[in-house]
Amino acid sequence: MTISEAMAGTPQRLRDQRDYLRLLGARVTGGAANQMLMVALGWQMYDLTASAWDLGLVGLAQFLPALLLTLPAGHLVDQRDRRLLLAASLGLQLMVAACLALSSAGAWVGPNMILALSILLGCARALQMPSQQALMPMLVTPALLPRAVAAASSTMQAAIIAGPALGGALYALGPWATGAMARGDAAHWGAAIVYGVSLLLLAVAITGVLTIRHRAAQPRRAAPDLAQLTAGIRFIWQRPVVLGAISLDLFAVLLGGATALLPIFAKDILHTGPEGLGLLRSAPALGAVVVGIWLARHPIARRAGHWLLGAVAVFGLSMIAFALSRSFLLAFAVLALSGAADMFSVVIRQSLVQLETPDEMRGRVGAVNSVFIGASNQLGEFESGATAALLGPVGSVLLGGIGTLAVVALWFRCFPALAQRDRLLPWG
Repeated sequence: MTISEAMAGTPQRLRDQRDYLRLLGARVTGGAANQMLMVALGWQMYDLTASAWDLGLVGLAQFLPALLLTLPAGHLVDQRDRRLLLAASLGLQLMVAACLALSSAGAWVGPNMILALSILLGCARALQMPSQQALMPMLVTPALLPRAVAAASSTMQAAIIAGPALGGALYALGPWATGAMARGDAAHWGAAIVYGVSLLLLAVAITGVLTIRHRAAQPRRAAPDLAQLTAGIRFIWQRPVVLGAISLDLFAVLLGGATALLPIFAKDILHTGPEGLGLLRSAPALGAVVVGIWLARHPIARRAGHWLLGAVAVFGLSMIAFALSRSFLLAFAVLALSGAADMFSVVIRQSLVQLETPDEMRGRVGAVNSVFIGASNQLGEFESGATAALLGPVGSVLLGGIGTLAVVALWFRCFPALAQRDRLLPWG
C-alpha cells in the first residue's frame, strides 16, 4: 500500500485540509533534505578523520545551540507568525547547505568547518521544531489530530527513506557522472552533489510553508521575562503523563540510538560504501512508514500507555540485535523493526502532548519537547561516539539497547499514570 492510498483511506475531512497538506509537503521535502545533509556530513567527517569521537561531535555541535535557544525560541513561537518562523529556520538550513556545497566543490572543506556549520544547523532546529509542532494543531480539529500526526509521521518517514538512500547513491555515483572520478577529486564532489540537491529541496519546502493561508489570532505580545520563558517547563512538570512520555523517548533514544555510528558499521563491520550507509539510514524509516500508514487508518483506541512502553522495549531489543548482526540484510531488517517500534512511540507521544496542551502554550511546550527530542538524537549521537571510542561500536550499541530496556522497566514504575493511560483523547 502506498502513502497516497493510506491518505485516501483517512477521513475526507483530513484529506481536504489544504493548509495541512501544504505543511505536510514542506515537512517531507525539508525532512528529506535534512536526512541527505546528515548522510553526507557523517560520511564526509568519517572520511576526513576516521574518528568515532568526531562523529559524536557533529551531534553535540547540533544539540548545544538547540539547548541554549530553547526557551527564547518557544516564547517567540507563541508570540509571532509560526509560518514565518518555520520558513526562517528552513532558510538557515538552506544557507548551510549552500556553504557545504561550495566548500566541498572547492575542496577546502574540513572537520572544523563541518562542526561550525553543524552549530548553525542546531540553531535552525531550535526554531524549526517548536514552530512546526505548534503549527500543525492549528490546521486540523482535535478529533482529527491523532490521524493527522500518524499521516504526517508516515509521510515524513517516507522522506527519511528516500532522503538517505538518494543521498548515499548521489555521494557514491555522482563523481562518476560528473567526471570527478577521473580527476581524482571524487570524495569532495560526491558530497557537493548531495548538498546541492538538499539546497533545492529546502527551497521547495520554504515555498510550501509560505503558501499556508491559515492565520492564527496573534496573542498580546509579552516581554520574555523568566516566568514566560519557563512556562513550558512548568506545564510539562505538572503533568505526569506528558512528562513521562517525553522523558521516555529522551532516555530510550539517548541510550539506544545508533545513527551516529552507522558510517562505522557500514564501512568497517558490514563492508559497504556510502550507498550502503544510505540504505541503513533509510531502514528505520521503512519500518516506520508501514506502521504510520496503518495508524493513519487505525488510530490506537485503547491501552495507549501499554502500547507506548511496549514499543520502546521492542526498540531496545532491535538495537541489541543490530549490534550483534554481521549480515547487511539482517542489520537492515532489525533497523526497520526499530523504526516500526519507534513510530508507535512517536504517534502516541506527539498526540498526547498536543492534545494536553492549549494553543497559547504550544510554542513553549513544543520548544521544551524539541530539546528532549534533540537530546535523544543529537546528544545521543555524541554519547554513541564517546562510548564507541571506549568500547567500540558494537559494545556501544549493545550497551545502549540494554539500557533502553532498563528505562522501560523503570518508567513503568515511576510513571503509573502514563502506563495506565487508556485513550489518547482525554475526553474519550
